[in-house]
Amino acid sequence: MKCQLCGKPATVHLTEIINDQMTELHLCELCAKEKGIAGLGQPFGLQDLLTGLVDFGAPVISGKTAVLKCENCNMTYEDFRKIGRLGCSQCYEIFKESLEPLLKKVHGSLQHLGKGPERDDAGFQAKKKLQNLHLKLQKAIQNEAFEEAANIRDKIKKMEKEI
Repeated sequence: MKCQLCGKPATVHLTEIINDQMTELHLCELCAKEKGIAGLGQPFGLQDLLTGLVDFGAPVISGKTAVLKCENCNMTYEDFRKIGRLGCSQCYEIFKESLEPLLKKVHGSLQHLGKGPERDDAGFQAKKKLQNLHLKLQKAIQNEAFEEAANIRDKIKKMEKEI
């Protein structure tokens, strides 16, 4: 799309709706600045969102979290609050206590569920349930809850026969 004023490639696209009447304006960056519309074409990324949410909804850091520092990348929680991005994968474990409420607010859950078929597929649901049981079994074994692990194992065997 071309700028409506000078013909250069348009990078700023504005849509205005007043009284059910839609007006579109396509401008290049230079013309947008001349019209006083500069800054609207700036990209807004996940980093900007996280930075805003950290300041808005994250728990206030106290004692233990305030002094935590990732041994791998030397990032502190205060650094994360400033830039909105973690330094490495180990930061997730180091700052877990403070990140969980933030991640739950952003994603609605602490567990990634992924995409599933739009139709209600009973086979897909059963496989998903079986996957969750395997995860529970691993956690029960790690926690040495062997009776619970045996019950989960039996449920898995029963479901595998049904599938």
